[in-house]
Amino acid sequence: MKNITVSVPDEVYRKARLAAAKQDSSVSALVAGMLHEIATGRSRNNRRSTAIDHAFDAVSTFRASDRLTREQINDRAFMRERDQRHRLLNPADSAP
Repeated sequence: MKNITVSVPDEVYRKARLAAAKQDSSVSALVAGMLHEIATGRSRNNRRSTAIDHAFDAVSTFRASDRLTREQINDRAFMRERDQRHRLLNPADSAP
């Protein structure tokens, strides 16, 4: 394992120590974790970007013509039947 020296302003160091203490960790461990994420391409931003890409893929099947009318939305029996049909056609979506 390699040691590195990093210079940061005093206020940044103080806040980093507080953040590490809240996580029951050390500043060194936090920095090592961030560097590991960067080196492996698994940074928080990359995970968020991947999640956003998956969400857009799922939404690509949306059509404005699929919208419900106000009357349909306020019709409880209609909505109950619609939800039941959806659960029957998409059992994986209704799993807890």
